Amino acid sequence: MRLASPTNQAGIEAFLDARLPYVMFPRTNLADYGLQGTAPYASRYWLTEGTPGITDLLALSNNGVVQPCLPSADYASAARILQGCSVSALVGPLAQVRGLMGPLGLAKAPRAMDSDEPHFLLSLDALTIPEGGTHLIPMRDAPLAVLRAWFTAYERETLNTPPDRIEAQAAASLARSLARDAGVVLMHGDTPVAMTGFNAILPQAVQVGGVYTPPEVRGQGHARRAVALHLQQARDSGVQQATLFSANETASKAYRAIGFRHIGEWSVVLLTDPKVIHAKAVP
Repeated sequence: MRLASPTNQAGIEAFLDARLPYVMFPRTNLADYGLQGTAPYASRYWLTEGTPGITDLLALSNNGVVQPCLPSADYASAARILQGCSVSALVGPLAQVRGLMGPLGLAKAPRAMDSDEPHFLLSLDALTIPEGGTHLIPMRDAPLAVLRAWFTAYERETLNTPPDRIEAQAAASLARSLARDAGVVLMHGDTPVAMTGFNAILPQAVQVGGVYTPPEVRGQGHARRAVALHLQQARDSGVQQATLFSANETASKAYRAIGFRHIGEWSVVLLTDPKVIHAKAVP
């Protein structure tokens, strides 16, 4: 594998576009920041070339998130590339994330989150909108105190963020969502009852993330209606497909009910603290 240069960007885009549901994070980061960005989610990209074109790609964001797209399963080469790099998380298809953990020397590293989740895809022409009297508003128009509470709860309940980091990470996530204008809140009259957003956005596809319903109103279909109405907005703007990962079977049933179909398995591994990959850990 070798580090990509600006002359490789078109080839990388084509390689990722051909596998879009599985690479929304690195593809969106590439679209947003290019190959040499300085933002936290901007990434470096390494590639392997064959006949024809690129055969494997490895992305590492500036904040340490490894995002593999390694059809060849050459995990040893990917691990050698990451020698000396600080890694905070691995996110991607289950087989690839799990295949990298050992060669990276992270098999026993403490983790704040270690989750294998079903991966879903929806062609938006098959979207089903649940009936109901609730409506969406942009997240920027929702009560700030409610958003702070919900983002804090999401860090604690879904991401298992260490207690001493919850408040800071919730504030950073909320600020990023508001800045990207990628989130919406479902309202029942004047009362906020759920939120959802897109954590990766391209002209042709979006990835759903940050879905949350407070405990007192769960089980009433608010999350599925929030996601469906948000996707309806995306469809109306020209987006063709959506993908997401499900935290549990209850959520999976809700997503299937609006048209999503299961396409594979996804893994999210968030390390408790970033780890520097050392040569001795790499075969």
